[in-house]
Parts: sequence; C-alpha cells; structure tokens
Amino acid sequence: MSYLHQFVFGIYPYIALAIFLFGSLARFEREQYGWKSDSSQLLHRGNLRLGNILFHVGIIGLFFGHLAGLLTPVAVWDALGVSHGFKQGFAMAAGGVMGGLCLVGLAILLHRRLGDSRLRAVTRFGDKVLLLWILATLLLGLSTIFVSAGHMDGHMMVLLMSWAQHVITFRGDAAAFVAEAHWLFKAHLFMGMSLFVIFPFTRLVHVWSGFASVGYLGRAWQLVRPR
Repeated sequence: MSYLHQFVFGIYPYIALAIFLFGSLARFEREQYGWKSDSSQLLHRGNLRLGNILFHVGIIGLFFGHLAGLLTPVAVWDALGVSHGFKQGFAMAAGGVMGGLCLVGLAILLHRRLGDSRLRAVTRFGDKVLLLWILATLLLGLSTIFVSAGHMDGHMMVLLMSWAQHVITFRGDAAAFVAEAHWLFKAHLFMGMSLFVIFPFTRLVHVWSGFASVGYLGRAWQLVRPR
C-alpha cells in the first residue's frame, strides 16, 4: 500500500469524523441563528415539493442502507443464512432505486435553484459546492453498481464491510481491505467521507435537528387551562 492510500482510507476517516462531530458542536454553540436549512420556498415554489420529497426519500434510504449494510457484521448475515451474493444483489437493487430517486430529486432542485434568477442570486457559493459535491458522490455510487454487476460473488462487498467495521473499531489495518478495490469504489468512499468534513459548515447541519425532533414524540402533553 502507498502512504497516500494508507492516509486516505486509514487515517482520513478519523479526521472526517472528528471535524463532523466537533465542527457541528462548535457551529451550534457559536452560530445558532445560522442553524437552518435556508428554505427558498417563499422566493419560488416551482417543483420544490416534488424535488424535495424525491431527494429526501432517496438520500435517507441511502444513508440507512449504507449504515446497515456496512456496519452489520458479516457473521450476522452468515448466521441468518443470507449469502454474500444475495446480499450484494439486494444492495445493488435497493441502492439503485434509492439512488435513482435521489438523483431525480437532486436534478430538479439543482435546475430550480440555478435556473431561476432570484434563487441563483441568493444562492451562496457554499450551497453550490454542496449540491454539486452530493451529485458527484451520488453518480460515483451509482456507477459502482455496473462494476459490481461484473462479480456477483459478494467478495468486494465483504471487503468494504470489513473496511468500515475496522475503521469504527479503531483497528489499524482497515486500509488494507480496499487496497485492490476499483477506483470508482475508492472515489465514492473519499467523496462520502468528505461530506462529513463539509457537513458542519453548510446547511446540512439541519439534519441534526431532524434527528433531535424524534424526542418530541415522548414529550409530555402541554397543559392548557381555561380561565
């Protein structure tokens, strides 16, 4: 392995996670008035609902699909009798559907934001970088489906799972598992990890609020007393 490969897939994940966590805390502490999604609905409604729904359904499905697919130990799938080939086929199908929804929604939102002069005027440079970064990450991820179709034995999928699980358990040999991976997989991993780096400095921070809102489900009833 080269030093660059070892850095990107063995050290960079921890740098990305540290910036993601501590950057989010610092952003919440110092810039609470900027902790928002910066909705542009009041300026232009066109195609917002359709694009928003498709994008969010797709990206949420991709997030939890990657989370479960990469971090569930291989031994669990083996104990359940799920073959590596079947899991890979299911992951390709589910990822293709969710990725397709996300891509269509993102294309609608990009066209809406960059095609309207009023929205384009209020769109910050960071917002454009974020949208294009997500688009590039998504396209790379969808491209890996065609690479995976050439080997349906599930071997590469197991290596990617081993890489992710070795990273989160702080084992130093994580980078070795993706040393021979196709460059599309490596590029997708790098772009995905870098999303965590830019997360605290963009409108993506509103995702934390979405998770925090789940706490309202167990909140006590508000008492309203008559006069």
